[in-house]
Amino acid sequence: MSNPLSRGLRLAFGARVLVAGLVAALFGYQTAAAKPGDIVNVWPLPGGGPGGGEAFRILYRSTGLKGEPIEVSAAIFIPAGPAPAGGRNIIAWAHPTSGVVEKCAPSLLPDVAGMTWDLQQMLARGYVVVGTDYPGLGTPELHPYLIGESEGRAVLDSVRAARALPNSRASNRFVAWGHSQGGHAVLYAGELAKSYAPELDLLGVAAAAPATNLVELFDADKSTAAGKNLTAMALYSWSRLTGDPASSMVEPDATRPYEAMATTCIESIANLEALQRDEKDLTGKQFLKANPANTEPWKGLMQRNSPGDRRQPVPVFLAQGTADTIVRPAITKQFGDRLCSQGTHVMFVELPGTSHTFAARDSVGSALKWMDERFRGAPAPSVCGGR
Repeated sequence: MSNPLSRGLRLAFGARVLVAGLVAALFGYQTAAAKPGDIVNVWPLPGGGPGGGEAFRILYRSTGLKGEPIEVSAAIFIPAGPAPAGGRNIIAWAHPTSGVVEKCAPSLLPDVAGMTWDLQQMLARGYVVVGTDYPGLGTPELHPYLIGESEGRAVLDSVRAARALPNSRASNRFVAWGHSQGGHAVLYAGELAKSYAPELDLLGVAAAAPATNLVELFDADKSTAAGKNLTAMALYSWSRLTGDPASSMVEPDATRPYEAMATTCIESIANLEALQRDEKDLTGKQFLKANPANTEPWKGLMQRNSPGDRRQPVPVFLAQGTADTIVRPAITKQFGDRLCSQGTHVMFVELPGTSHTFAARDSVGSALKWMDERFRGAPAPSVCGGR
């Protein structure tokens, strides 16, 4: 279920495909990309960017889970005015869960700019901002939900694509910033950066209420409304990824609400209300035959896709709301302690009374100040050893 404006915009983008070849020719792109980060296609976003800058929806190349070339979409915002001599620095934004099917790509929304808190301030400070949709959102491939390699590569290749857009005049220096699923994505981008994209200069990773220990996260959330929604999306994606049918986990009389929740986009209040209605259909019913956090192959998949096995090579900013019932504060604090034990400089910001939904909104001011300092080369603050 998506709102009418979203459907209308998707139709508009479909129409733009007819002129996409001309646009690509004007920007000098090939229709077949040669390497990860190459731009396959580009469309202007309606209204441009905040503050009078330019805004585009792009299709760029990335790498699939089997090493195959895939296409991923993203939105990119370029500030107005001349670029500095060394080029513009980049903030790679990674969005929270929006869904697991093609129609749920944030770059297809009428107000994609509104999906990034304080975007106008980022552009006013001269940053190029690029936000990947992740594989399978906005493109027909499978979306590997919470699969670290997939998300991390998509984030890194979005930075490469931002640099490939001539209008951006972007440098190779960037910070990765994400919320929830996006926090999971940027943490993996940090772990993969040196091996996957050594030409890029990652200066820091910032994550608000990130998904970290997936086994603990799904186990803690299994009985909540939000937990059922996220579990439905995860099983829908993972069953297609592994070939293990979701029916092995979902009770037969819960199949209809399960499929409705799994294929709904989280793009608006109306979408949230639809998810709540679907969850109410499960009242008095047993949604799952077993807890996937304790059942293979799902448990193993969660363990393999929990960040932290590889050391972060850059400073990390973590923000966590105390009223978050989706990503529990204790889980994020445990992850921060793990980073500290690996020698990572960690800044931890506690957000009193903040729920999961607003973790990025309530922390973006602190995060942006922290990002500014990383670009300036200031020493990274750290709470390690101090709590």
